[in-house]
Amino acid sequence: MPYETVIGLEVHCELSTASKIFCGCTTKFGGAPNTQVCPVCSGLPGSLPVLNRAVVEYAVRAGLALHCGITRANRFDRKNYFYPDLPKAYQVSQLYYPICTGGFLELAGGKRVDIREIHMEEDAGKLVHDPWEDASLADYNRCGVPLLEIVSQPGLRSAEEVIDYLERLKAILEYTGVSDCKMQEGSLRADINLSVRPFGQAAFGTRTEMKNINSLRAIARAIEAEAARQIDLIEDGGRVVQETRRWDDDAGESYAMRSKEDAQDYKYFPEPDLPPIEISGEEIAWIRDSLP
Repeated sequence: MPYETVIGLEVHCELSTASKIFCGCTTKFGGAPNTQVCPVCSGLPGSLPVLNRAVVEYAVRAGLALHCGITRANRFDRKNYFYPDLPKAYQVSQLYYPICTGGFLELAGGKRVDIREIHMEEDAGKLVHDPWEDASLADYNRCGVPLLEIVSQPGLRSAEEVIDYLERLKAILEYTGVSDCKMQEGSLRADINLSVRPFGQAAFGTRTEMKNINSLRAIARAIEAEAARQIDLIEDGGRVVQETRRWDDDAGESYAMRSKEDAQDYKYFPEPDLPPIEISGEEIAWIRDSLP
């Protein structure tokens, strides 16, 4: 039986601002571990965030370049989860009122891929795994680096379409000055939501998610391998489980990490330490006129 692959992407793009989203720490890549942190981005009790205005401007710039509508009254929300690289045990993001909605990007041949939303959020830190010491070390320099998460609808059907989409998206973000998109430094990373279904079937299959892949070659290999894995599983009478998987590019395989969370598992609520953001029509017009 022939199968169709259905793919949606969540692309995380680090912004080219000089300082972090809620504090004055530098965003410069490559500093010694835990030297580019302060009480705010390291999550010390009693510290309060102050929004970097340039992050909002960059988000609007990206949204306009991708034909999005701009949410003139938007706000931040807390996404609660525990992980060693997240010292606050929550991430400030946007669930209910993302800053940009409803855009699109055209691929070669004129195919249009719809963009569901773009939202602002802060990056987490980084775990450095040391096999010699059998330990994982936490580097919090990346905590609070401003991110845009660009979420597509599940309109992509192959690894070739995904790479075309990412190359065009990367070019737009670089050309508008939103991000340097240096994938080798983690400035552009993609989460791949993938399912398969028999050709002609309208309903989606059960999807899996492979997170934080930061090279085009690895993304293409991960898509092809995961699609083949799901098809083999179904053909053998098994069932695809909704889960988050880790892609190992050296091994050419993915491994189950955890069951896939839904929004309610993160216990989102409005961020109490940041006021709502009001963007005027004049500001949007000014940013639109400044686009290259």
